[in-house]
Amino acid sequence: MTTVRTPADWPVTEEEARAVQDRLRARVVLDEAGPPPGTGRVTGVDVAYDDERDVVAAAAVVLDAATLDVVAEATAVGRVSFPYVPGLLAFREIPTVLAALDALPCPPGLVVCDGYGRAHPRRFGLASHLGVLTGLPTIGVAKNPFAFTHEEPDTPRGSTSPLLDGREEIGRALRTRDAVKPVFVSVGHRMSLDNACAHTLTLTPTYRLPETTRKADTLCRQALTGAAPV
Repeated sequence: MTTVRTPADWPVTEEEARAVQDRLRARVVLDEAGPPPGTGRVTGVDVAYDDERDVVAAAAVVLDAATLDVVAEATAVGRVSFPYVPGLLAFREIPTVLAALDALPCPPGLVVCDGYGRAHPRRFGLASHLGVLTGLPTIGVAKNPFAFTHEEPDTPRGSTSPLLDGREEIGRALRTRDAVKPVFVSVGHRMSLDNACAHTLTLTPTYRLPETTRKADTLCRQALTGAAPV
């Protein structure tokens, strides 16, 4: 497990954080399809908090995209690096998530975040932020639609409906199980929305949430429980 210190130049105010978002958002790549589903490696990242200790744990779990077997995993623990502000949650998590990714013994391939990419009020959620900083293809698969609107997808697995901000499609509601609540998929970086949805279906052979998210969630909670004071 890696112990993380907040970078000295990390934003400390909302204004500074929004300025960073504005600067990095221009670097998001939206004209690449991304790797084909079921090929190479795919890595899930997730975080868990201990509010009493002001600690955040992050996990990165690498799966073989064809078999969904675990190839590698790593964790990191650090102090929460930014106060809670809606729309700026990535600034609480990025240093620890980056440390977990850096600790992996192999390249992560596609990174799947438990959260948002372009489906974000400023079009720059965790998946986009992480993609720009690492150069990796990234997608966000969220449990809830944030503040955006959507029609319910049809009942069968694989059905979708646009996730809308006004008339702009910023993601999709995707049914990963028949008649089960959808997940909300958005592009992070270097990935098309069609391909992001296809990857999400490949990663959900049994459950509503991707295997990447399920395994990373379990690992980061274990890391948080066993973490020494930081």
